[in-house]
Amino acid sequence: MRFAGRITEWNDDKGFGFVVPNGGGTRTFVHISQFPPGARRPAAGDLISYLPVVDERGRSNAQQIRHAGARAAVARPSSRQPRMPRAALGAGSLVIGVVAWATGFLPLALLAVYFGMSLVSYLMYWADKSAAQEGRSRSRTPESHLHLVDLLGGWPGALIARQQFRHKTVKHTFKFAFRVTVAVNLGGCVWLVKSGVAAELLRLLAR
Repeated sequence: MRFAGRITEWNDDKGFGFVVPNGGGTRTFVHISQFPPGARRPAAGDLISYLPVVDERGRSNAQQIRHAGARAAVARPSSRQPRMPRAALGAGSLVIGVVAWATGFLPLALLAVYFGMSLVSYLMYWADKSAAQEGRSRSRTPESHLHLVDLLGGWPGALIARQQFRHKTVKHTFKFAFRVTVAVNLGGCVWLVKSGVAAELLRLLAR
């Protein structure tokens, strides 16, 4: 059953907030990804209608959100080619890493770093998303920490987490910084391997 309510809190930079149903009731998490394409950006005080869905942890999330008075959008065929999902890019990058190791280009230690840091990054995005949904601002993970882990090789896991949790997918400054960390990481990895620095470091560590 759809509810009508008013957005009581909204963080436009991060694309989320909370809504309280008319007449009072459970405060529900609102994310901008649940608004229809082309809808105006929400703001505190907006009246919306939504479908409340309780997740496995008992948290209420608003889905299929519409501004008050807006009609449901009619799906139209798109002439644009759909983008490859972030999760597929992340998983595909790890597969490419395995192939690079199997062909002798990427040392096993570096491959292990990518898998390990991807797991760390995935868990950090999950924890930050959970804190955001529960309104625990003091428990949020600083964006600089997320970027650092991604820079150190965790970006494949971040791609998977960002799509799965619909987290950090709206803020333009974050997306730009994320792309920079990926480019710097890949460039650094190629340089370490091509220059022989990676092999030398591994020899020193093996002593």
